Amino acid sequence: MNFIRITEVGPRDGLQNEKTIITTKDKVEFVNLLIESGLQNIELTSFVRKDKIPQMGDAMEVSQALLPQWENKIQFSCLTPNLKGFENAMEAGYKEVAVFTATSETFSKKNTNQTVTENFKNFEPIFDLAKKNNMKVRGYISTVVACPYEGKQQPEKTLDLTKRLLDMGAYEISLGETIGVAVPSEIETLLSILLKEIPKELLAGHFHDTYGLAIANTKQALEMGLRSFDSSAGGLGGCPYAKGAAGNLATDDLVYFLEREGYQTGVDLKKLIQASGFIQSKLARSLSSRTFIAKSKESE
Repeated sequence: MNFIRITEVGPRDGLQNEKTIITTKDKVEFVNLLIESGLQNIELTSFVRKDKIPQMGDAMEVSQALLPQWENKIQFSCLTPNLKGFENAMEAGYKEVAVFTATSETFSKKNTNQTVTENFKNFEPIFDLAKKNNMKVRGYISTVVACPYEGKQQPEKTLDLTKRLLDMGAYEISLGETIGVAVPSEIETLLSILLKEIPKELLAGHFHDTYGLAIANTKQALEMGLRSFDSSAGGLGGCPYAKGAAGNLATDDLVYFLEREGYQTGVDLKKLIQASGFIQSKLARSLSSRTFIAKSKESE
C-alpha cells in the first residue's frame, strides 16, 4: 500500500506547547490553510480547563467555526482527557475523539494527575458513550520508548496498553515517542513485539524530533508495515513534561520524505509550506522544520 495516512496534530499537540497565545481567528485560518494543502485528518483542539492549558481555552469557538464548514469532508478530532471534555466534544459535533495514557506511571501522574489504572477507569464512560453515539475513539500512548522521569520503557508495557485500548473499542493506537530520544533499532524492537499480536493497520507512529531522528524512525516503521503517522506543521510544539524535547516530526519534512520515497500523501507541499509560514508569522519564534526552512529560502 503506497498511500500514507497523515494525522496533522499541529493545531492541538503543536500549539498547546507554544508560549505565544494564538487568536481564534488565526487558528481557524491556519486550519483552513492546512486543509487547502490536502490534509484530511486534523486534530483540532483539546477540551481541557483553560487555566491548565490557556492555548486551548477557545476549543469550542474553534470547533464551531470549522466543523460545520467542513462537515463530512474533513476528519476532525479532538483530545478528550475526561468525561466532561468528551461531552463538550459531543456538543461541538465531533465524530472522532482521542484519549491518552502512558507507559510510565510517573509521566501519567505529572501529565494527568492520575495513575494509568485511573486513566483507564476514566476511559470507560467515554468509550461507552462513543459507541452509543457512533463516534470513533483513537488511543494515544505516550513514552513508548523512554520517559523523562523513569528512563527506558519496556515494549511489553506498550503492548499491554495497546491491547487494552483496542479491547475497549479504539480504532487506532498512536505510539508516542514523546521525548524524541529513540533510534531506529529501538523502534524495531518495539514494533517487533507489538506486531506479533497487533495488526499493523491498527498502529500509527507519533515521533518527536529532539535528536533529529524522527524521519529515520518513520522509515523504520514504514519498513515494518505502518502506514499511519502523526506530524505537526513546521514542527510546532514540544512537551511541557520533558525539558528540551523538540516538537513533533514536522509535517513538511514527513511529506517531503514520503513523496521522494515514492509514497503518496495527497498533500501539496507548496501549500503546506504556506500554512507553516502563516503560523510562524503569529509566533515569537522560528519553526524548526528543515523542509520549511529550505523551501522558504528557495522562494525568497
